[in-house]
Amino acid sequence: MSELQELLNYVTNCLNSYGLCVLDNFLGYILAKEVQKEVNSIINLQPFVEGQVLSTNPSIRGDKITWVEGDEKYCYFIRNYIKKVDSIVYECKTDLAKNISGRTKAMISIYPRNGTKYLKHVDNPYKDGRCITTIYYLNNDWDRERDGGCLRLYPSMIDAEPIIEPMFDRLILFWSDSRNPHEVEPSFRTRFAITVWYLDEDEIKTSNQECKYQIIKRE
Repeated sequence: MSELQELLNYVTNCLNSYGLCVLDNFLGYILAKEVQKEVNSIINLQPFVEGQVLSTNPSIRGDKITWVEGDEKYCYFIRNYIKKVDSIVYECKTDLAKNISGRTKAMISIYPRNGTKYLKHVDNPYKDGRCITTIYYLNNDWDRERDGGCLRLYPSMIDAEPIIEPMFDRLILFWSDSRNPHEVEPSFRTRFAITVWYLDEDEIKTSNQECKYQIIKRE
């Protein structure tokens, strides 16, 4: 069995059995550093805005975000990162019983170091098409006790509440629906992440909710 097939089997088994999957050293140090450099450069190239929420409580979320398609001239390594995640998700979709035909743009988020957080929520509570959340972390030498900022999940598929440190070159995938409520604990160090959601075409077609995301088809 090839290394790629082992990875695909692992992701499929984790999502189907536990509802989430963590992959460390996803790109390898050299490529991950290049993605990190591009994210740092984007801070000076395009505006970041306050993360939006459906709630009327603005304090639920404290991150600042911007979106990239990946084809921008300053996103060469980010684009390659997205293509690698694409290759995994699209290859697994049959075994995951999902009709995944597209994804969102990549959301780059920054949590400032002043205790910013994201209270407990579900990414897709209203069937807007998002079925898999992927989050990639770019934070060197992260320490939960010192820095906070961990992702805490409350999955319905397992009897545990995993706490995921946003470690450098770590990718997490999980179901976007009510199976995975989650929160970002207060961060006391600037925290970076790239989030991409993969979309279930069948849910989009049958839902009463309008998909508010630009659907980017696989190349």
